[in-house]
Amino acid sequence: MTLADYVVAEDALPDRCRPVYEQVHAAGLTALVHELPESVHTAAQAAAALGCEVGAIGNSLVFLVDDEPLLVMTSGRHRVDTEILAASLGATVVQMAPAKVVKAVTGQVIGGVAPVGHPTPLRTRVDESLRDYPTIWTAAGTPPTVMPMTFDELVTLTNGQVTVVAAE
Repeated sequence: MTLADYVVAEDALPDRCRPVYEQVHAAGLTALVHELPESVHTAAQAAAALGCEVGAIGNSLVFLVDDEPLLVMTSGRHRVDTEILAASLGATVVQMAPAKVVKAVTGQVIGGVAPVGHPTPLRTRVDESLRDYPTIWTAAGTPPTVMPMTFDELVTLTNGQVTVVAAE
C-alpha cells in the first residue's frame, strides 16, 4: 500500500479531525488527512509508517510557560530543552502540560494533537530544525491521523514564531 491509500475523504473525517481540516483549508492549504492503519505513539513509529526521516515528524507538544499554555511544534529528532525554551521566552518556569490540560486547551488527546483546530488558538513556537525537511508530517487531530505540509505552511498556519528548542 502507498500513502495515497490512506487518504481520508472529507466526508469520512473523524470528528476531531474536522476542525483541523477546516482550519487548514481556510488558510488556503491543500493538505490531505491520512489515517494510518494503527496509532503510532512515537516519532520513530510515525516515521517508519510514513517512510520518512524521524526529524520530519512535527511533534505537537503543549507546555505550561509561567502557567500559560504554549504549543511547541518540534522535530521528532530531538527533545525540547526546557531551559533553552525558557531562555528564548524570557520565562521562569517551563514544564510539560499534563494530559488533562492538553485535552482542555487543544480539544485533542496526546498523540493526536494537531498544530491547529483547537477551541482557542494557542501561542505557538516552531522548531527551527523542522526547516531541514521538505515535508513535515503533523498529527491531524487523532493518534492515527497525520497530514503533510511544508515548514513555511506550518509557520503561517500556526502563526508560530520560529525558535531553537534544543541544542543539536
